[in-house]
Amino acid sequence: MKTLWFRRKTYGWGWYPTTWQGWAVILGFVIVLAWTESHFVPSLNAGHPAKFILGIVIETAVLIAICYYKGEKPKWQWGNKK
Repeated sequence: MKTLWFRRKTYGWGWYPTTWQGWAVILGFVIVLAWTESHFVPSLNAGHPAKFILGIVIETAVLIAICYYKGEKPKWQWGNKK
């Protein structure tokens, strides 16, 4: 049985990290988001709004792919069934 880095949320749809590997992925995601924001943030006079948006979309897609591969299969939940 493989170790799950992410568990399914109890309410709603999504995951949360449960191992150090999962937390490392989240930390890496935050660092890459901060780098993207510092280099491509759109402003009134300069910036690259298309690169900024594309970067955010790609980073989020990679995070979701990692969560899907290394976590429980997602589904909508509303609490624990007893």
